[in-house]
Amino acid sequence: MLNGLCGRLGIAAPIARAGARAFERAASLRYEAQAFNRLRVVEAFMAQGINESDLAGSVGYGYDDAAREHYEALLADLFGAQAALARLSLVSGTHAIVAAIRAVVASGKTLLCVTGAPYDTLRNAILDAPDALVRSGLKYEQIALRGGAFDTAAILEQLVDPDVAAIFVQRSRGYAPRPSLDIEPCEALFAQIRSVRPDIAILVDNCYGELVETREPTHVGADLAIGSLIKNLGGGIAPAGAYLAGRLELIERVAAHHYAPGLRRALGPTLGVGRALLQGLFVAPLIVEQTLRGLDFAAALFSELGYTVDPQCGAYRTDTVQSIRLGSAQRVQSFADGLQRAMPVNARFRPEPGAVPGYAEPVLMSSGAFISGATIELSCDAPLREPFEVYLQGGLLTEHTIVGALLAAQALA
Repeated sequence: MLNGLCGRLGIAAPIARAGARAFERAASLRYEAQAFNRLRVVEAFMAQGINESDLAGSVGYGYDDAAREHYEALLADLFGAQAALARLSLVSGTHAIVAAIRAVVASGKTLLCVTGAPYDTLRNAILDAPDALVRSGLKYEQIALRGGAFDTAAILEQLVDPDVAAIFVQRSRGYAPRPSLDIEPCEALFAQIRSVRPDIAILVDNCYGELVETREPTHVGADLAIGSLIKNLGGGIAPAGAYLAGRLELIERVAAHHYAPGLRRALGPTLGVGRALLQGLFVAPLIVEQTLRGLDFAAALFSELGYTVDPQCGAYRTDTVQSIRLGSAQRVQSFADGLQRAMPVNARFRPEPGAVPGYAEPVLMSSGAFISGATIELSCDAPLREPFEVYLQGGLLTEHTIVGALLAAQALA
């Protein structure tokens, strides 16, 4: 099958041979966590008792929206959380994170980021934009990772400051050349934080990490896990939105800031897309597995071709992002050009670097998604800066990622 595919795509013989070796390496991998998560989701839906009439949702204010109430109850169940807030009016993971920070960290108090500088858009929202959070009185400190791990001693030392009101953890690498974080070290850190400062809120950016492991941050002590509904949890079907899951008191506080004091979570129409949200969640573990299989192939292929990749094929994965270090802006452009040819939408376009709100350098993106910005669909992006890494994301079908990776490799050649 792979030989025939390479022939039809015009893939050069050296790349086709590397592809065959990569396919053999990736084909034997097992994904037990995703099998476990599929069963978790099935059991959660069985317990929820959704009726067909619940799927219609609501318009207007959205009072008593059954689809929304079922969806948020399912998220709370799957996250081991007291409550969840999942709304179309939260338009991105960044929006939801900023809403959480505003609600949890009072003016004059400190947000401590313990994973180094946050990804560009969030850093802009906290520090650099004309109306950034620090301009409304929030204080911000950060502690870098050491060797890809939490600097626990430095974190605990910083907690002596009584003004530290919240810890922020970014699980995924963003655009940083560092590993993504799995749940186990988060569990250890959260326990140590609780032992010395039980009053501190622990906020986790969970984007790209949902349903990759068998536990979420809220299973191991996080107060809020936050992310987008058009990434892993959307299953390629959810059309918009973001979520927060965690402690009820904080969820209510975020809702009061997002809507208005006193309204809490009573508002929020699903506008007829409740069916898509629920169906997307139902298939999400299967889609995440398809994504991971495709990324393992891509890791193996570009490793075979001599590029530095992270994670390696078969390594323990904590999110749906594959880093490939290309070493130059021209190679990033070639990779994106090749990948774009595989897109189901806009395949005839050529990606061009451009300014993106929140990013200091031009960003080059390859995308052709059915849902704009849905990075559970196959895409790549890269800021044009050293060390010129490209970040391959998503893939609803393993075969689609295989095709995209081969075309990107051919374009590099």
